[in-house]
Amino acid sequence: MAESTPTPLPLIASTPNNTDKVEPVNVHLPRISIQFCTQCRWMLRAAYFAQELLSTFNTDLGEVALVPKTGGVFTVTLWQGTLNREGEVTTQELILWDRKRDGGFPEVKALKSLVRNVIAPGRDLGHTDRALKKQQQGEQEKKEEESKDKAGCEDCQ
Repeated sequence: MAESTPTPLPLIASTPNNTDKVEPVNVHLPRISIQFCTQCRWMLRAAYFAQELLSTFNTDLGEVALVPKTGGVFTVTLWQGTLNREGEVTTQELILWDRKRDGGFPEVKALKSLVRNVIAPGRDLGHTDRALKKQQQGEQEKKEEESKDKAGCEDCQ
């Protein structure tokens, strides 16, 4: 598989001193930011996720940023950019994981799968995909068994 190096795309950002003037800012897309709570001491967890994503996706990612926050925040966000006909860059923000919304922290294999589904849907993640498929099959079999048990019980009908 040929790897492509994401090129920085110039975006326009206003300067803090004068909102009338704009200056280009280079952003490497796709970009993942991991916001983590410093009060909760989640920096090592965030750095571990960043390292795993960089190790797996190499140059398919433009950058991975660690963003210190407070208040129990742990959010993984992905930005993707597209160049339209006028040569303007439009970005799309997608929250892949939010600790409060999704209930806790993601497993590494689940986070890798979420990133892959957006930036390279056809890519095989090897053992990570096999582990996810096995987990999903187990959950499906469990649901089927529960439905069979309910169907066989006269009291439930």
